[in-house]
Amino acid sequence: MEVVLTIAGSDSSAGAGIQQDLKTITAHGCYAATVITSVTSQNTLGVLSALSMPADVVASQMRAVLMDMAPGAVKIGMLPDRDVAESVVSVLGDYLCTHPVPVIYDPVMVSTSGYDLMRTEVITYVASHLFPLCTLVTPNIPEARRLASVIDGDVPDDDVVDMGRALTRHYSTSFLLKGGHAEGTLAVDRLFLADGFECDFQSQRVASGNLHGTGCTMSSAVAACMATGYGLAESVGRAKDFVTEAIRRSVNIKIGHGNGPLHVLGTE
Repeated sequence: MEVVLTIAGSDSSAGAGIQQDLKTITAHGCYAATVITSVTSQNTLGVLSALSMPADVVASQMRAVLMDMAPGAVKIGMLPDRDVAESVVSVLGDYLCTHPVPVIYDPVMVSTSGYDLMRTEVITYVASHLFPLCTLVTPNIPEARRLASVIDGDVPDDDVVDMGRALTRHYSTSFLLKGGHAEGTLAVDRLFLADGFECDFQSQRVASGNLHGTGCTMSSAVAACMATGYGLAESVGRAKDFVTEAIRRSVNIKIGHGNGPLHVLGTE
């Protein structure tokens, strides 16, 4: 069984973060190991508070997993402050020197309810130090605009294709710009590979009030697919199908009083 390591925040409502990663990775037939970067108090209505883990605790969790297991892929989510980000970059960078594996980074910046989960100085640091370690970065469109804003020079942010190309060229890594925040009847995710290859992944937009954890689900699904041997583009396509089906299954489920979670397990 392939191991996938997820490095992310904990969601007390279990709809996003570490908990959603666990469910998604398990649904793909892999074993999920975890490193918690932050403990959030949240529910379907929003984030009440977030407590960053000490950087040395994050590093210790990573070393404990990596010295004993051999993950086939690594997924990274919430990095709440620079100290945590530095510890992840340090431990992961050392590990990748001798154990090159795919690294999928979902740059969690702001919660759906508007809670700021990542400061600008952290974004600047991860862009310079973490992106070079990544196989794929998976921002939604608002996150991509924020990443583009810290690039020196004029980066277009009104055209998704131009922005994706600019991000990929500047950071020399592959980007998946998720289209969930865009308008239209189609949900279009656009993949820009570092080698210049581009492709779109389309699905009919599903009207649902249960979309909590969509980004976590997508990135951990890509990581699980890559761990089991699929290439990057095929992994993104399979993950897109998985997320779309999870949204469909969630339409008639009522959990909480706000933006409910995706139903990633089972067939109901």
